[in-house]
Amino acid sequence: MNNASLHYRTFLILLVAVSLAFLAILWPFYGAVFWGTILAIIFAPVYRWLLRRMKQRRNLAALTTLLLVFVGAILPVILITGSLVNQVTTIYQQIRSGDINFGVYFERAVNALPPSVHELLERFDLADLSSLQEKLATGVGQGSQFVATRAVSLGQDTFQFVISFAIMLYLLFFLLRDGASLSRRISRAIPLGEAFKRHLLRKFTTVIRATVKGNIAVAATQGLLGGLAFWYLGIQGSLLWGVLMAFLSLLPAIGAAIIWAPVAVYFLLTGALWEGIGLTLFSVLVIGMVDNVLRPILVGKDTKLPDWLVLISTLGGMSLFGINGFVIGPVIAALFVAVWDLFSADGDQPAQ
Repeated sequence: MNNASLHYRTFLILLVAVSLAFLAILWPFYGAVFWGTILAIIFAPVYRWLLRRMKQRRNLAALTTLLLVFVGAILPVILITGSLVNQVTTIYQQIRSGDINFGVYFERAVNALPPSVHELLERFDLADLSSLQEKLATGVGQGSQFVATRAVSLGQDTFQFVISFAIMLYLLFFLLRDGASLSRRISRAIPLGEAFKRHLLRKFTTVIRATVKGNIAVAATQGLLGGLAFWYLGIQGSLLWGVLMAFLSLLPAIGAAIIWAPVAVYFLLTGALWEGIGLTLFSVLVIGMVDNVLRPILVGKDTKLPDWLVLISTLGGMSLFGINGFVIGPVIAALFVAVWDLFSADGDQPAQ
């Protein structure tokens, strides 16, 4: 008995050690593995539909799904990223040359404030415009330099990006083709009851699809609408501002207003009333309503986490995992809630 127990414990140690070593090998390309898995989960229904139409020819169905993913999802992102890098570099050069001066914009906005506001600024020792203008210009310059540096570094890391991209596509093909059997093997290896495993696996896949489809669709729509509004108003860098609004819209209760609200206020203060009113109404009534209309349709009430939990988990995930964290954070939060719901169910089995 002791000998069998020793063998079992030794095997568990070996299992953990080998698993950790395998994860360490995968870690340099965890982004490619992560997004390959995410895309496989999202497009698995498309693969299954094609598989039925193609008379169970798995390779052809997987290859066709891969082509659809590339044309419909990946290629647009590559094209937008290339245009964004060029625009960021151009704007950074304009800021350095003085063609774009945010300090001047700030001075115009402050000068347009009513006398009562100027008196309030003086009371709190905030009336030194030159100092505030210098700090603003310095902050904007540092921020634009950081963004431009990151854009240039993306171009310099092209070789690594190509390798990761190829790994993601290669892995995606096999996950689409063999995902069902791999999922069954993983399920058998998890030491939980079948009902609990089905519940957690269903929750995991549902949250993955809802988070990615819901967040990306809402973010892309809000960024597109915001970028078009800025372009129509003649604001330089409309693509950059649209991408920033899309990125910030991932954060509930904050969203794209961080970008469009200061611009609308600037228009109102400098006398461009129609532009300011139009931008405010469009942003509130159209951009703001996108979240209320699209998210319930794409996410669903049963998977929607509280806004405060989504905000914290998104920020925490992005601080730990970078851009991938906007998916990883909410997924971990949803699984945390699901596991504790099971634990607090007084031993009741989840619904079959």
